[in-house]
Amino acid sequence: MRIGITGHRGLTAEVEAQVRRLLEEALTGEAPGRLTVVSCIADGPDAWLAEVALERGARLEVVVPADRYRDGLPDWHHPTYDLLLSGAAAVHRTGRVESDEAAHMAASELLVQQVDKLLAVWDSLPARGFGGTADVVAYARRLAVPVEVLWPEGARR
Repeated sequence: MRIGITGHRGLTAEVEAQVRRLLEEALTGEAPGRLTVVSCIADGPDAWLAEVALERGARLEVVVPADRYRDGLPDWHHPTYDLLLSGAAAVHRTGRVESDEAAHMAASELLVQQVDKLLAVWDSLPARGFGGTADVVAYARRLAVPVEVLWPEGARR
């Protein structure tokens, strides 16, 4: 089973704790030896699911949106990003240099094309910019990739 992840960044600590539980539950029942998680490993749900996967002995594949992607992530996330990237069994690149909305959407499309199911940490609202979670969900649905929306009841961004 190949599971991809997309989701909102910048969640509160309370929502983060709830989302982490939902992500762990989403992987329950998946045999670690047969599970591959595909993620862009940004701060937030992307990294959280990657961490859970590696802790459980699953395979991690990383999609890098652009050569300058890491530079656009928060400095405090760099050690986690580097650790997850070093633990990846495979790294897929879009070939883009600048880390912009188009590169992020290209990476999400590449990710969706490689998975059997997409987990979406999504409040079901429209994307705030091109390539946001809503756009990724819409793309997955156009390709008939099953989407499992994970969002804590009553939570807000």
